[in-house]
Amino acid sequence: MARAFILLLDSLGIGALPDAEKFDDLGANTLLHIKEYCALGKVDKEGLRRGSLNIPNLDRFGLSAAAVAAVNSNFKPTDFKVAGLYGYANEISFGKDTPSGHWEIMGAPVLFDWGYFPPNYPSFPQELINDFIKEAKIPGILGNCHASGTQIIKTFGDEHVKTGKPICYTSADSVFQIAAHEESFGLERLYEICKIAYKLVQPYKIGRIIARPFAGVSGEYYRTERRRDFSVPPPDLTLLDKLFAANGTVVAIGKIADIFAGRGISRHVSAYGHEEIFTAVLNEVQTAPDYSLVFANFVDFDMQYGHRRDVAGYANALEQFDLRLPALEKLMQPGDITIITADHGCDPTFKGTDHTREYIPILVFGSNIKPGFIGRRDTFADIGQSLARYFNLEPLLYGKSFL
Repeated sequence: MARAFILLLDSLGIGALPDAEKFDDLGANTLLHIKEYCALGKVDKEGLRRGSLNIPNLDRFGLSAAAVAAVNSNFKPTDFKVAGLYGYANEISFGKDTPSGHWEIMGAPVLFDWGYFPPNYPSFPQELINDFIKEAKIPGILGNCHASGTQIIKTFGDEHVKTGKPICYTSADSVFQIAAHEESFGLERLYEICKIAYKLVQPYKIGRIIARPFAGVSGEYYRTERRRDFSVPPPDLTLLDKLFAANGTVVAIGKIADIFAGRGISRHVSAYGHEEIFTAVLNEVQTAPDYSLVFANFVDFDMQYGHRRDVAGYANALEQFDLRLPALEKLMQPGDITIITADHGCDPTFKGTDHTREYIPILVFGSNIKPGFIGRRDTFADIGQSLARYFNLEPLLYGKSFL
């Protein structure tokens, strides 16, 4: 059997990259700082969690070992007992965004600069807004700034419902985000105007349009699960493209299909929240055919806890994820491999609300995987290249196999 499963813990960085200062991210370390806060009792929360970060299964596969190796030049593999291959990877893509991380993992790094909207109000060029208002047939927009997604719907939610003007905002990522109320504005209408915006931002080299639906009433607005990303396609062929072209099966769970603009995907499984996403993974482990790749993104680490700087929530989510790993191990068949990794950092203890430029962990296990330390990998693309070898595909343009 040749079946692989990628569990991507969105934003679980393990230490600032050498070029982190360029991104104003010097000192960021998502996992380490969560562990420190837990050990100090700073995130003990009644009814949620207490004490030191408890992730025995992730640590058994090398997460803490990889995290130590990433920041400590005196790291000794003999100090850790690990049940799989483990290491950490450097990013060569020019950004620290979700598409860049995912695409590089699959062998297509982003070796160009995205376009970004400036942090000062107004963030968007007037010509772009004029065209958007005209083509989307809307009375205007609200926001037009860098903002936290949860805060901006509190600020402009009432005015949006009253006027029908969508809330448009951006961040340090190459993104144009549109928030609208699911009932008063309409979910499908939101998706339609996002498609219009997608076309209009192309000259600005913007990577994604994100639909941010919300619901509720004044003072109690909340974002719903029906977010959608409208992403430009990867700049080169990815492992997904190559496996799909070779008649393999590629199953995308959660936001993976959106991130790859639907390219190289055999089947999309819609799932929201970590419990539902992990259940979808277990279902696929039981049914996926030979010569298949199942790729799942656990987005809440980033969206719910990293960006919102919710350390307790992030720690609890890691612990809950860890509890389900034995069920996955039990269902894996001889020859299967599972890879646990990330796409960037989003240190919930760090300043601001943006992603952080960090190393990512690489944890690999399966019946035929001999445990060992694979060291520092020069690019995230080593993951994709390793899978290309595993599936007997032509080599990707970037990366070196660790298998």
